[in-house]
Amino acid sequence: MSRLLKIISQVILLSVIAFAMNRLAAWLNLPISGSILGIILVFTLLKCKIIRLSWIEEGANWLLAEIVLFFIPIAVGIMEYKNMLLHDGFRIAVVIVISTALVMSATGLIAQQIVKMKEQKQS
Repeated sequence: MSRLLKIISQVILLSVIAFAMNRLAAWLNLPISGSILGIILVFTLLKCKIIRLSWIEEGANWLLAEIVLFFIPIAVGIMEYKNMLLHDGFRIAVVIVISTALVMSATGLIAQQIVKMKEQKQS
């Protein structure tokens, strides 16, 4: 039960940060999403050791494990744009495939660099 409460409290903390950053972005009319601001804030707080990874890790892992549930409403909402998909669907699919490949490649290259750096530190 204690682990469940820990996960719930961590998800609430992350949700509060996301909500606050969304409100801040809207209030300041920023051209960047509040979600991105929230990620930057959490990253900064972790790097500056203001918060510890253990304070958010289990909640973040749970959110990542359930991330598919967050995309179901988006997939259903796309059905409202049937005409656009019929007209521009191929171009949209090409952009999605190319951008996915670029993100996966960049992630792989960065991961390789991180592994090399860690190996050099251990040597």
